[in-house]
Amino acid sequence: GVMEKLGLGPEVLLQENPRLIYARLTGFGQTGKYAKSAGHDINYLALSGVLSKLGRKDENPYAPINLLADFAGGGVMCAMGIVTALYERTRSGKGQIIDASMVEGVAYLSSFLWKSQNLGLWNRPRGENLLDSGAPFYETYKTSDGKFMAVGAIEPQFYEQLIKGLGLDSDKLPSQLSFSDWPEMKKKFASIFAQKTQAEWCTIFDGTDACVTPVLSFDDVASHQHNKQRRSFIKNDQEEISPRPAPLLSRTPAVPSFKRDPFIGEHTEEILLEYGFTKQEIAKLYSDKVIEFNKPKANL
Repeated sequence: GVMEKLGLGPEVLLQENPRLIYARLTGFGQTGKYAKSAGHDINYLALSGVLSKLGRKDENPYAPINLLADFAGGGVMCAMGIVTALYERTRSGKGQIIDASMVEGVAYLSSFLWKSQNLGLWNRPRGENLLDSGAPFYETYKTSDGKFMAVGAIEPQFYEQLIKGLGLDSDKLPSQLSFSDWPEMKKKFASIFAQKTQAEWCTIFDGTDACVTPVLSFDDVASHQHNKQRRSFIKNDQEEISPRPAPLLSRTPAVPSFKRDPFIGEHTEEILLEYGFTKQEIAKLYSDKVIEFNKPKANL
């Protein structure tokens, strides 16, 4: 209701311009019991049902930072809604209002969990299934130098490569999908991974289809050979590293800026001047604490 209080609600603006696409991105959506309630990623994740699936055996559910509901279920889904509405407008000539709820966005993102319930993937309690840290071949393992390797050898042919790389004989091991043996197999894999450094395991598994990769830190990720070859990370003029825009389009690839991120309020004055505000009006807005300035100091 904030925009309505300002007289800038969608009904008002769509009257001015029927082609307008008006996106409303909130945690709980525009209607319903929680519509006006405060919340954060963990709350939206909880209400969507997804949080109940995240976490190890015998532990509380845990939220993976705030990426799922805020950014994936919220930002990305809202952006997809805008793109969809833009495409629809090319046919109808009309705009529309997008009600993007982070609860519903992350729930929709988890459609795979719902649609695969009858496949037997989630029959066991949390943390005991194929993809939720139950399986020894879909897990992370600590190396001798305190780093980690990620293992995702689900398919039998990939699992065989994993077993070979670990120096084990599959004929002397339980069946890959013997659930009762999973806890013991995890211990066995963990003890083997702990005997070599991350770099040594990379030497063994790179170039194979064992689905074993290093868990890279933010300090290491840009210098990894694969990421370097694809220029997956970029440096700005302050030597700060960030991901290159994705996905990569063949004909119109994104052109990232290599300048540092602007400070909040750095360009407020020049933008307002450009839009016709007088210096006196800008000074009044500043004194009324409507806007703020943040001019970087000159490096003399």
